[in-house]
Amino acid sequence: MAKSYLKALYDQLWHESLECIQVQGFAYDPLIDDIQDDRFGITLLVRPDEGVISAVQGFMDRVRAIEPNHHFYPSTDVHITVMSVISCYEGFSLDGINKQDYIELIAPCLEGIKPFDMRFEGITLSPSCVMIQGFPSNNALDQLRDGLRAVFKNSPLEQSMDSRYPLETFHSTVIRFKEKVRKKEEILSLLENFRSFDFGASPVKEMELVFNDWYQREKSVKKLFVFDLS
Repeated sequence: MAKSYLKALYDQLWHESLECIQVQGFAYDPLIDDIQDDRFGITLLVRPDEGVISAVQGFMDRVRAIEPNHHFYPSTDVHITVMSVISCYEGFSLDGINKQDYIELIAPCLEGIKPFDMRFEGITLSPSCVMIQGFPSNNALDQLRDGLRAVFKNSPLEQSMDSRYPLETFHSTVIRFKEKVRKKEEILSLLENFRSFDFGASPVKEMELVFNDWYQREKSVKKLFVFDLS
């Protein structure tokens, strides 16, 4: 996918969300601190390296200084979703599937994909969260997503790819709003200043297949397999 197309998607999301926020305000996630939340699923993902993570944490520190009472992703939880194989839903458990079946179905789709770079440049947002914009150096992830859609479509394995929305971008959600934003204009001004900020590039050498909760919190994530691209 061309960078210009991805940038247009991120820009559209930014402008539509900004318009919504100005009219209706921010949206809030009431389940972030709910210990009864039992939404789980399976995700294929990649993680940025320490340099990118450090830059992202620096950005979140700036936001936290103005609006501290929200959900800021710790370094362990920052990721980019390659594909939500099974989107999180209440009561999903690994007991109901054979993880090896999923590993064996996904593995051939990764054949021929070599390590590549992911640049993290600028931010976008939805009414409920802030996202770092990801730009892969080639179209390997687009091809992988298409391959995964094809093989799972012809498989009896449980899956719910694209059930929420067709996955096109490579963003990383890093902040979720969970209560009233008291300094709206100050926050929006800060976010505007980071619209094109360069968080750095990260080599993608592996992908993880994980069992996860809605927020990809480390305490809830179980690594099922690591696919080595090198």
